Amino acid sequence: MSVSSVSQPSTVHVAVAVIRYQDHYLLGYRQQHQHQGDRYEFVGGKIEADETAIHALCREVQEETGITITDCPTLKLGRLQHDYGDKRVCLHVYEVCLTPAQYALHQYQDQGLEGQALTWADKDALLSGHYPLPAANATILAWIGLPRVLGISYSVGHFHHASQPIEAWCTHHAQLPEQTALYIRPHTDADTASTCIQTLLQQRPDMYAITPYRASTAHGSVHHIDQRTLLAWHEAPEQMPITTALPLLLSCHDEVSIDAANHLAQQRLAHGLSPVIGVLLSPVYATKTHPDAVPLGWEAWSTLAEQADVPVIALGGMRPDMVACAREHGAYGVAGIRAFMPAMVE
Repeated sequence: MSVSSVSQPSTVHVAVAVIRYQDHYLLGYRQQHQHQGDRYEFVGGKIEADETAIHALCREVQEETGITITDCPTLKLGRLQHDYGDKRVCLHVYEVCLTPAQYALHQYQDQGLEGQALTWADKDALLSGHYPLPAANATILAWIGLPRVLGISYSVGHFHHASQPIEAWCTHHAQLPEQTALYIRPHTDADTASTCIQTLLQQRPDMYAITPYRASTAHGSVHHIDQRTLLAWHEAPEQMPITTALPLLLSCHDEVSIDAANHLAQQRLAHGLSPVIGVLLSPVYATKTHPDAVPLGWEAWSTLAEQADVPVIALGGMRPDMVACAREHGAYGVAGIRAFMPAMVE
C-alpha cells in the first residue's frame, strides 16, 4: 500500500436529517469517546452501499429516535464535504418537517434509542452557537438561517420622477415589515448603490440585508454574486478570487452556472471561508422585469435545483404565499420584486 493511499482516507457518505417543528430543531449529543465528541449533532448516519440518501435518512432516524419520517415533508438542503484530517465525510443534508401530532409525541423525549441524549433546540439559540456542533455543521447552520421569503428591491430608476430619487427609494423600502429579508439592489453605479444601501440600513438595521458583491463591502448580512461574475470566477478562480468575509448568495440560470456554484461552495468550504448559503435560480415563470428570458417551468427548474449542493430559492413569477408550492418542487424559499414590495405609486 502506498503512502498516498494511507494519507487519503475514503469519503464516508452520511445522511443528515435536520428535523424541525416550526422553530424547534431536534439534536442528539455525541459522547466524549465518539468522533467529534462532546458536541451536539443533527440526527443521521452512514449511507450504506445498497441504499439511497433518503432511504438511509429514514432508517437512521427510525433507529436513533423511533420517529418515522417516511411520510414527512422532506427537502434537500444541500451536500457538503468536510475533511477532519483523520476522516473525510460527505453530508447529504435534508430538512424534515414533523407534523403537530409527531411533535406532541416526541417533544419531551430526552433520550434516543441508542442511549444518546436528545434535545429540542430553539432556532435562535441554535444559530447563536448555544449548542456546539461539529465543524462540518457550521454551513448547515448558515443554511438554516437563510430566510424563506426574500424580497428584491426596486431600482433607483423607478423613482426618477421624484425630486430626490435616492431619498424616495430609501423611504419606499423603509416601509417593509420588521425583520424583512431584502436583496438590496439599487441597479445604479457603485458609489450611488453604496449610498443607498448604507442609508437604508441606517434606517432599518433590523433587515436581513443581501447586498451586491461589487457595490458594497461594508454593509449587509450576505453578499450576492450574479451569474456573470460567478462564471468569470469559474473560468479563472486564481485570477478572480472572491474575497468577502460575508456568506454568499449566487444567481444561476442553467446547468453550467449551477456547476460553478457547486465548485465555489466547495472551494470556500475547503479553505475555511464563509459559506455559500444559497442559489437564486430563475426564472420559473415569465416576468415583466426580464421579458426576454425563457421561463424554465417547474419541471426543468426542479431538475436544476436537484443538482445544486446548496439550498435553492425560486425566482421569477413568485409570490410570498407560494413557499409551500415551491417547496414541493425542491425550493427552500421564494424571492421576487413586485409581489414582495410595497406598491409603487404611479
